[in-house]
Amino acid sequence: MTITLSLSNDRPVPFIDLVPQFNAMSAEIMSVVEKVFTEQKFILGDEVANLETEIAQYCDARHAIGCNSGTDALIIALQALGIGEGDEVITTPFSFFATASSICRAGATPVFVDIEPDSFNIDPRAIEEAITPRTRAIMPVHLFGQCCDMESIWRLAQKHDLHIVEDACQAIGSEYQGRRAGVLGSVGCFSFFPTKNLGGAGDGGMMTTDDPEVAQRLKRLRVHGDIGQYEHLEVGMNSRLDSLQAAVLRVKLRQLESWTIARQENARRYGEMFRNEGVLDTICLPKTGPHRRHVYNQYCVRVRHGHRDQLMQELKAKKIGCAVYYPKPLHLQTCFKGLGCRPGQFPEAEAASRDILALPSYPELPLADQERVVSVVSEVCRELRGNRQQRRAA
Repeated sequence: MTITLSLSNDRPVPFIDLVPQFNAMSAEIMSVVEKVFTEQKFILGDEVANLETEIAQYCDARHAIGCNSGTDALIIALQALGIGEGDEVITTPFSFFATASSICRAGATPVFVDIEPDSFNIDPRAIEEAITPRTRAIMPVHLFGQCCDMESIWRLAQKHDLHIVEDACQAIGSEYQGRRAGVLGSVGCFSFFPTKNLGGAGDGGMMTTDDPEVAQRLKRLRVHGDIGQYEHLEVGMNSRLDSLQAAVLRVKLRQLESWTIARQENARRYGEMFRNEGVLDTICLPKTGPHRRHVYNQYCVRVRHGHRDQLMQELKAKKIGCAVYYPKPLHLQTCFKGLGCRPGQFPEAEAASRDILALPSYPELPLADQERVVSVVSEVCRELRGNRQQRRAA
């Protein structure tokens, strides 16, 4: 099927709109919320236990443990694996801040390595060079909804006796070689922030593991290290998932696969329309690696020739939503200055920070809005191309 662009209009296109999703299931969501209020059981309880069972089944994990946020999931996962002061954890500098901050909050030191230019995920070839006697774990981030090259990372972890903590906060439902994110390492960590593929009505997180001993420690650490009857084996944290969030998420989980398919269809249409527009000399479309299922938490294009900021300004001027993920890589953040990283040390991460632009791609995105996005992006790209040609001819 060939997609042709219809005439565009001037109506705004939001980067993300959560209202249509809520409207489609508002009666069911409000019913389960009312049930929680009627029962007055707000912390953990049956709703959380049932969600944990359902997430475990969805991810094909033996255990799932709810917590307060994706950030807490990462911190607790590291603590449960015994990672702390004096330890190093290798991760990517191109991710949301919580990836590195969780390592610091656990008492360990983040060690950054560069990313692959096509997937934007951590480059396994760079990991081995960064391993030292203090390295205890690797924290790959399945960025934008696509799994890392996990086979290469598995081999390194086995060779050096390292844990793998998956930052799968953007990647619920993504797959690598037929296995879902969350069961590709020692512990998988998910976020239910409202804009995620499975988003709650506030913060929420989940940890998955196949190790029963690790699962028990994860459960303990989320409730101050308590094993019951106010008996504390260790110092944990207050990171309980509440029943209201769990109830809402259980309703939404039943729709997650259909939403994922809609996101994939958005990506397919974007690709076809941009190719038809002939603008791939200015934008580079996202690529899906072999043996992977991409779930497109974000649809990010790479804008060539240093034109990203100009394209973004033009889109915003025409009321087209867009966003930059991430404008400054983690190794250049002020708070990590003490790690001794320098500009230019991780060129692929720094290039991605300069080039990437995320376009609207939520499941309910109307076709007319997507056509308008492509029309405006293509119009700007052609203008930029003309400017480049004029400069070369001058």
